[in-house]
Formats: sequence, C-alpha cells, structure tokens
Amino acid sequence: MHHFHYQDGELYCEEVLLSRIAADMGTPVYVYSERTLERHVRVFDDAFRSVPHLICYAVKANSNINILRRFAEWGTGFDIVSGGELFRVLRAGGSAEKVIFAGVGKTADEIRYALAGKKARISIRANPDVDPRTHPYISTGMQKHKFGVSLPEARDLYRNTRAFSNVEVVGVQCHLGSQITEMGPFQEALASLRQFVLELQSDGVALKYLDFGGGLGISYSTEEPPSPAVYGETVAKATKDLELTIVLEPGRVIVGNAGILLTRVLLKKNQGTKKFLVVDAGMNDLIRPALYGSHHQLWPVREQASQKMETADVVGPVCESADFFAKDRDVALLEPGELLAIMSAGAYGFSLSSNYNSRPRVAEVLVTGKTYQVIRRRETYEDLVRLEELPS
Repeated sequence: MHHFHYQDGELYCEEVLLSRIAADMGTPVYVYSERTLERHVRVFDDAFRSVPHLICYAVKANSNINILRRFAEWGTGFDIVSGGELFRVLRAGGSAEKVIFAGVGKTADEIRYALAGKKARISIRANPDVDPRTHPYISTGMQKHKFGVSLPEARDLYRNTRAFSNVEVVGVQCHLGSQITEMGPFQEALASLRQFVLELQSDGVALKYLDFGGGLGISYSTEEPPSPAVYGETVAKATKDLELTIVLEPGRVIVGNAGILLTRVLLKKNQGTKKFLVVDAGMNDLIRPALYGSHHQLWPVREQASQKMETADVVGPVCESADFFAKDRDVALLEPGELLAIMSAGAYGFSLSSNYNSRPRVAEVLVTGKTYQVIRRRETYEDLVRLEELPS
C-alpha cells in the first residue's frame, strides 16, 4: 500500500491529511512517512536473509536524528562520510560498532574523533571500473572518479598494509554510484569483485566483510529499478561461497519515496505562450532538479474533479534561473493558495538544503499513523544570523 494516497479527493500521508499539516506548520514543509521507512528497511533486510549481512543506512541521504533514531531501533548500522554525520549517529543512539566511515578526504581530526584511540578496522575501496549508467554526478565506481583505487593497486595495498600494527584489514568495499536502475552494472562489479576477493584470500588476507555499497535506484517517474529481493538474491548468489558478511549501504532506496516536499502555489504567470506556476519552495529547499535535472512527480493535494491539465514550468522564488522543480510539465490546474506535493523528496532533499537568498530552512515532520510530530522546527530569521557578529 502506498502511504501517500488520495482518499475522498484529498491527499494523505498515512492517515494524516497533508492540508492539515500545511495549515498547522505553514509551507514549505518536508513530510515523511514512518511506515514507509520501516517497510523499506524490513524489505531490504529481508532481501539478504540467505547470507550473513549488515545493513548500514547511508546517512547523507537524510540525516535527521529523529529518523536515524528509528533506524537504530530497527537494528541498522550507519554509513557515514564525515565527523558531523558520526556526531548525528551517536546523538541519535546509533551503535558505534555498526558504523562505516567512508569518504575520500577525511581530516586528521575526523579520524581521531572516529577512532577514539582504537585500532582501525579498515576496508579498501576497490573500483571494478564499471559504468553504472546513471547521472555523471552520482556515478562513482569508475577509474575517472575521485573515489577508491583500481583493483591492481588495491591488491598491492592489501599486501602492504599487513605491516602496519595500528590497522587491521577486515574488508573490501565497492560502491558504483547512485540511482542505478538495472542489474547489469551490479552483476559486472560482483563478477570482478568475486575474483578479486579470491585472489586476496589466496594471498592470505583474512577478510571478514564484503561491502557492496548502495546505489539501488528508486522510481521517480517511469524508472523500473530491480526490487531489493532481486538485488539481494543476485548479490547473495555471487558471494555466498566467499564466507564473508555482506555489508550494504542503502540510502535513497530507503528514504527517497518515504518523503515529500509540501509547497503552496503563490501565483501564476504567463510569458507569451509559456506558463509559470510559482510556488513557495525553492532550489535552496530541494536542489535536485537544478543540480541533476532530476524528475519529481507533482501531485495536487486536492484531487482535481476535471482531469484537465496545463503545461507549465513549476518554479520557486529564488533569484536564479535554475530555481525550478519541473519544466514544460503537465500539471493539474492549480490556483494561488492551493497545495502541491513534490514527490520522492525524502532523499537528498533537506540534507542538501541551504539558506541561499537568506531563506530559513524548512520544518520537517514525521507521520506515524494518525499522528505526526515535528522532527525539525522551521528556522527563524534570528537563526539565519545566529553565528554572525557585527563589530563591537
């Protein structure tokens, strides 16, 4: 069952009217469905039940500590890329033993903070040089990207690392990119990783983990990505005789379709034949369309009696031409004051938001059944200048 659904002509998140949230909280506001989050964690975990595994949620996709707290309660670990994300995980009650600290430019301070004086258990991120066939900004596993090292170089690193007394090599990591919607790239990568692990094992490297990263895509419009079950079966089949614990780092596939950005129409504007729908959310709130040209479905919060549509650009108030959510899109006939849900905004939505144009960052709410709670208050103008000082 889809947790964002129409009932009697009104759009709900679970059993809460979105129009009620907008009335209480103002707009724009991010709204997340707890049932969707939990279902996605369960389904993903279930997909790997045939092998020992650890699901480490990718914090960068959505890092609200209230959501991280839920994941910790449901038993997931966490994939982090900065000291700040570690701070969030610990504040949320996440278990430090289940945290993977990845990332290409860790500072000495971040490493000290994360290790807290312990011997480092490490994996080396090896690139199988596979084209994930996704947007160039979110593909990572090829030779031309800044992440990881090539397989031959990685093999040398594994041989040489044994001499270090302060690190213990426990795994191999690979991550191809994000929003991958076909199994081909994963299968290619698994075949070369499998070979690579067998070579390392014959070199006498005592591995415990194979970290296959994240990257499984979601449906934003017409994509038909493989199900977690198919993905899990493929990964398990290619790796189970290696006798390693499989580590996975899903982010988008867990939170993407669990959240929306709720916005209100401010005005309509025509320039010749071109129509504009100006809404109160901007690229500072949700930058994906501006950054990646990504597609988000736009659902009217009040279902239209007539199925008439108009072709318009849906744009925000920010002073940039890149401030848009859709171009030449068929959208419902909406009037100023009416509400629009920008769908699939749970991943890389709030976490990429900014205060550009001195716009306070929006509130976030989490819906559970018939109730919802505010998990981040809307910023005030005071918040905008809190850390700035005038000369005394």
